[in-house]
Amino acid sequence: MEGPASPAPAPGALPYYVAFSQLLGLIVVAMTGAWLGMYRGGIAWESALQFNVHPLCMIIGLVFLQGDALLVYRVFRNEAKRTTKVLHGLLHVFAFVIALVGLVAVFDHHRKEGYADLYSLHSWCGILVFALFFVQWLVGFSFFLFPGASFSLRSRYRPQHVFFGAAIFLLSVATALLGLKEALLFELGTKYSTFEPEGVLANVLGLLLAAFATVVLYILTRADWKRPLQAEEQALSMDFKTLTEGDSPSSQ
Repeated sequence: MEGPASPAPAPGALPYYVAFSQLLGLIVVAMTGAWLGMYRGGIAWESALQFNVHPLCMIIGLVFLQGDALLVYRVFRNEAKRTTKVLHGLLHVFAFVIALVGLVAVFDHHRKEGYADLYSLHSWCGILVFALFFVQWLVGFSFFLFPGASFSLRSRYRPQHVFFGAAIFLLSVATALLGLKEALLFELGTKYSTFEPEGVLANVLGLLLAAFATVVLYILTRADWKRPLQAEEQALSMDFKTLTEGDSPSSQ
């Protein structure tokens, strides 16, 4: 009698790329905090520093945590599918809550200071990304975590869910880069072109943001690094293929 199948080993280079992505992500978060602390006075809610809550929360939520949520299925390769899905969903919840705090902070700051809302390309992209992120999470929860969705419906929707997840992540990083550039031009003006230390630090931060997104996307697109199907998933997949292709024993 055969014993249970042994866990599939992780591809040799995968752990190193994942570790590199986490190092980049943590450096991005730390550099964002350093930029705000060294050049923008720090962070506070009930003061003019309330605006600084916005970039930090968006970087933590919609960049770092969202990127990590996408990597869950590459990192936890042999755990139960249900456990992995719950972790994937929870990381997105944490990302959403933190991003929501950042969104409230910037609107509240604008209201207190009398600034206009939603006039820049950055703000338009930000609202679009936040709305898409929320809709993606709601639809993903309805299809993959909420009981009731059929296996066939999940199978048909999964490619769209994967695509839009990666697309929203990349849009989040692009929006962060737009916001970073906007903040530098607003605060530094013509001094930006004189290689001010703040501008140099922020430029390096932008490059690291792009590097983090690139490494995450590379991990996600390597076909041989995808999570292997577990035994119960293979059985369900074969049943779905049989039903959809009409290749059941009774049809032969």
